[in-house]
Amino acid sequence: MFILTAKFNKRRAIAAAVALALVLSVVVLVAGARDRANSASAQVGAVVRDNAERVAYLKKLGWAVEDVACDEQAVTIPREFSEVYKRYNEIQTAQGFDLTKYGGAEAVRYTYRITNHPVEDANAVADIIVYRNEIIAGDVQSAKLDGFMTGLAFPK
Repeated sequence: MFILTAKFNKRRAIAAAVALALVLSVVVLVAGARDRANSASAQVGAVVRDNAERVAYLKKLGWAVEDVACDEQAVTIPREFSEVYKRYNEIQTAQGFDLTKYGGAEAVRYTYRITNHPVEDANAVADIIVYRNEIIAGDVQSAKLDGFMTGLAFPK
């Protein structure tokens, strides 16, 4: 039979409690940040197998779009980005995508007319780029000559 005795040191007990509280706080903060990142990427990225899933994805983001893509085009992601592609990829990385991982890959760009854009009702479209049934990029833009291009998030 073993008997273990220890001398209680109030300072050590307080220090251990503070250290445990700090460790638990860090764990909670890291887990919360990971959950926020996962929910953001789940909102931005998705697996889409057909037109209905692509439309549902855009609707989940808050966009009302026509039920059929107005354009569907094969695109090859360049291995080396021009300045235009670098600026486009900045929009993508800001929303959780990164096209540099897909250099040389052939994907498909689907374009949908947006019917509920708060500013550009008649001219706004949403593009999503799909590679192997996964959305790897997307944007909302105005088809006007002096238009705009933003990420997929619905404007607040």
